[in-house]
Order: sequence, then C-alpha cells, then structure tokens
Amino acid sequence: MAETAFDIIIIGSGPGGYVTAIRAAQLGFKVAVVERDHLGGICLNWGCIPTKALLRSAEIFHYMQHAKDYGLKADNVGLDTAAVVKRSRGVSKRLSDGVGFLFRKNKIVTIWGEAVIDAPGKITVKAAKAEAPKGALGPGSYQSKHIIVATGARPRVFPGIEPDKKLVWTYFEAMVPDKMPKSLLVIGSGAIGVEFASFYRTMGAQVTIVEVLPQILPVEDAEIAAFARKAFEKQGIKILTGAKVVKLDRHADSVTATIEDAKGSQQMTVDRVISAVGVVGNIENLGLEKLGVKTERGGTIAIDGYCKTNVPGIYAIGDVAGPPMLAHKAEHEGIVCVEAIKGLKPHPMDKNLIPGCTYCAPQIASVGLTEAKAKELKIDIRVGRFPFLGNGKAIALGEDQGLVKVIFDRKTGALIGAHMVGAEVTELIQGYVVAMNLETTEEELMHTIFPHPTLSEMMKEAVLDAYGRVLNV
Repeated sequence: MAETAFDIIIIGSGPGGYVTAIRAAQLGFKVAVVERDHLGGICLNWGCIPTKALLRSAEIFHYMQHAKDYGLKADNVGLDTAAVVKRSRGVSKRLSDGVGFLFRKNKIVTIWGEAVIDAPGKITVKAAKAEAPKGALGPGSYQSKHIIVATGARPRVFPGIEPDKKLVWTYFEAMVPDKMPKSLLVIGSGAIGVEFASFYRTMGAQVTIVEVLPQILPVEDAEIAAFARKAFEKQGIKILTGAKVVKLDRHADSVTATIEDAKGSQQMTVDRVISAVGVVGNIENLGLEKLGVKTERGGTIAIDGYCKTNVPGIYAIGDVAGPPMLAHKAEHEGIVCVEAIKGLKPHPMDKNLIPGCTYCAPQIASVGLTEAKAKELKIDIRVGRFPFLGNGKAIALGEDQGLVKVIFDRKTGALIGAHMVGAEVTELIQGYVVAMNLETTEEELMHTIFPHPTLSEMMKEAVLDAYGRVLNV
C-alpha cells in the first residue's frame, strides 16, 4: 500500500520546491513533492534556463556576424529557428530529468497531480493532465505536519492585451517560435521583456519596447538603466517610455497596436506582440481562502521571515510568497523555512542581499540599494564608478562598453549597493553579494587583491573611485 503520511509535503517542484525538498531530506525529514506539470517548474522548463539557452544562441550568432572584428572570417552565417528552439528545449529536458534523479537520490517521493489543502496537515491530490513520471504516486489523500506552498507564478494578463498564443505571446510562446518574426512589439521592460527584446533583435527582428513608467528596467539604478537604454537603441531597438498599449487589433498574421503617451496616440503594426507585464502568484484552487490563509494584493501569500503563513503548519516560498520573484530567492527561502522547522534557527531572509540579473546584451546585475533609494532613506553616501573602457580584459574581449557602480554609507564604510551593466556582469555581481553578506568595509575591499587581467578588477576600481583613489581612468 502506498505511503500517505509525510513530515513535509511541498506543493510545486520549481527551484524553490525541489531545493527545499532536498534540504529537508538532508535534515532527516520524510518528504514528498506534489507536481502537476513538469519537474523543475517554470524556471527549468519555461523560464530562466531555456531563455538563457536562447540568448546563448543569439550571442554566438552575434559574434559570428562580427567575426571580422576579431580578425576572423565567417561567411554565409545563417539562422535555423527550429534548431535554436530544439537546443533550448533539450537543455530544459536535461535539467528537468536531473531533478527526477535528485529526488530518487534523496528518497523524495513525487506525488503527481493537483493539490488542495483540506486542513492544516491534510491535502487531497486530484489527477493532473500531464503524464506522471515513472514511480510517482497518484491522486489521493495525504497527511503532513508541515505543508509548504511553492506553486510559483504565471504571466499577468491585462484587459485588451490578452495573449492568444498565436499573435500575442507570453514568455511561453516567445520561447518556441515556429519562425522568426520580422517585427515585434514588447510590452513591458522588466527582465523578461528586455531579454526577449534582446534575443529577437539579435536574431534580426525590428523590435519596439513600450514601458508605462518613465524608466526602462524600473527596479534598476537609474544610471545603469539609462546606460542600457542607450546600448539597446544603438542596436536598433526602439524604446517608448511613459507609454501604454491601450488596444490590439489582430489580423490574419499581424497585430496593430494603439499606443498612447503624453504626446498623444499612435498606431504600429507588427508581426507579433510579447506581453511581459509581470507575473501573478498561483494561489487559486489551493484551499487557502477556506483555511483563512492571509494573501496580499497581486496574488501572493503573506509570510514572516521564516516563510510561515498566519495558519500554523502552512508555509509559502518563492514567487507565490511575493517579490522579488527570482529563483534564487525561492531556493533560499525554502532552506530558511525547513531549517527553521528543524529548529536550526537560520537567519531570516534579508531581501536587500538578493542579487538581480538580466541576461540581455549588455547584461545587467545589481544588489542592494539604488542611489535614488539611498538618498530617499537620507543615507549620506559615497558613489564610485568605473567604466569598461578602462579595463584591459574588457578591451581585449571587444566588450569595452559597460559600467560598474558602487554605493557606500559614508559614515560606516559599508557597501550598501552595487550596480553593473556590461559583459558577464551577471557572473561578477556575486563578489559584491558576498562582501555585503560579510559586512565588508571599503577598506577591506581596497586591500583585497583582484587578479589581472580580469573584468573583476573593475569591481575594485569602482570602490577606489568612491574614495578618490581610482587608478586606471
């Protein structure tokens, strides 16, 4: 007879869910994960990973087109859309299969279906449409002292610009085009919007971004966002800020968008539209309302620093628990959650130490306070900057356009924010994250030896600049 009682049941197998399950198993808990669609969730299957595979193809395509800049020849460079998509899907499948292996390795039980929480400690799992993996348990009633909701999020839909999967896409359809559109309108300039804008522009499409706010990349430091905007526009991407798409007229194989801004109204006809206007948490049909679980505006679950909801025995992590909606935030929340359940007294999540990365060209990465936010909080600050133009490795790579910016508390010397735009900054940002987590001061950073020649040298130079000691500009 199949086992139905567990110490911890996690609803959702995305990055938050599966990492939480593994850590819980390491701590000696008997663990099950409920999944209805695909192991690895959106991130592995339709989000972080497959988009990076697409962007890698675009990056290589770009370099091949500019081979002469490196003293090389690459003639008749072409694009095979189906092959690009196939590679991306293959990467996702490999990682999704890897989650299944990790579950088996850690003796984590998979329950296949859709979960409803009947009461604290009890769930019912209904049949799912997707085919269950081998060895998974099926529909039925299950018990667990601790239930962790990790159901993620889905694309937000606004009236008038509802996706239809053919002409108006969400990120799902944008990842698997049957052909490359010649023209594209992207609604929204957050990470998802600019990544797809970057991908399709590199692949040859004429791309327009429409953003309702005055700044693209609204959560980023204004100086970094302005630098990125100039880079995008130099690539040929048209950007409209302070503008709103109010209507979409759909034709047989094109869409006419009506766009309004302070100057009035204009129309634009494109092959396809991508709606990237944010995401909303998957809180419906879980039984949360009936149980009195407190939720927030925007479709997320209210939690404390240890991911507890207001109902004992029910927890929430990841996108469904609110912004920032990032995979690594979900993973860390899950670890904090199960370690707290174990009684290990982990530090609660500090959202100021969560890095954000956007994988467009140029890349963008940040952690901590923006300059504007620091001033709003009336913190006396020192700001340091270093341009990629002053870095030998960047010039050797042919990637000399970028900027590193750091923000220090003038009184304490604490690093309170770091912001970058340029090649490989998504790999560099972690150096500043570690420094902030260790409460490193400016003096300690200035006494740290960075290897030469590397892009990372710019991180030290930016610190030196904040204190009037910059060397290479």
